[in-house]
Amino acid sequence: MHDATLAPVICLDGPSGAGKGTVGRMLAQRLGWHFLDSGALYRLVAVAGGKRRLDLDRPDALAGLAHGLDCAFGWDARGRERILLDGRDVTAEVRAETTGAAASRVARHPEVRAALLARQRAERRFPGLVADGRDMGTVVFPDAPLKIFLTASADERARRRHKQLMEHGISASIPDLIQEIEARDRQDRERAVSPLVADADALTVDSTGQAPSELCAFIVELAGRRGLF
Repeated sequence: MHDATLAPVICLDGPSGAGKGTVGRMLAQRLGWHFLDSGALYRLVAVAGGKRRLDLDRPDALAGLAHGLDCAFGWDARGRERILLDGRDVTAEVRAETTGAAASRVARHPEVRAALLARQRAERRFPGLVADGRDMGTVVFPDAPLKIFLTASADERARRRHKQLMEHGISASIPDLIQEIEARDRQDRERAVSPLVADADALTVDSTGQAPSELCAFIVELAGRRGLF
């Protein structure tokens, strides 16, 4: 049983390209819940740090950026994702593969993670929250009543990422994406703070070959069985 005084949270953790974002947005829309893309926050810190020419290995300066991050998430007139930083559209920069690698470096710093923790927890509002990230179930919302660790093969994730980048007008090669995905997985798994790992009470789901709509329906059924709505 979950605490009825707190808004319910469904955590979707897992490596990049496993489908967390697509499934998470679909799930939040279907349930009418809020959605948290925690990875985008780390990407924004990396982008903001790059614009200020900060060393990504300087946690004090990066934590300061994270505390005062002026960002907004939304959609343009055509229904495409739009991310603003200091009032400027940085969607393409945030979603670039190089930014993902930089965000993984930024996320290693405990100071940055601490700076973003309260911001992430503040998203827990009724009627509920779908939280997408790497440590949503282990650190940010350890009491979440439903935790899913979503994974997929590196090849599958590279193909998905390639399609996503092409839709944003960003060119990339699948072999390069596979190498970058595997390198980022190692970095995320081996970092000392909040490493990428399935929580003890999380259900691991392999999304390889599964449509997002199928995964969404499966998670909705689980949430219903646990009395989350």
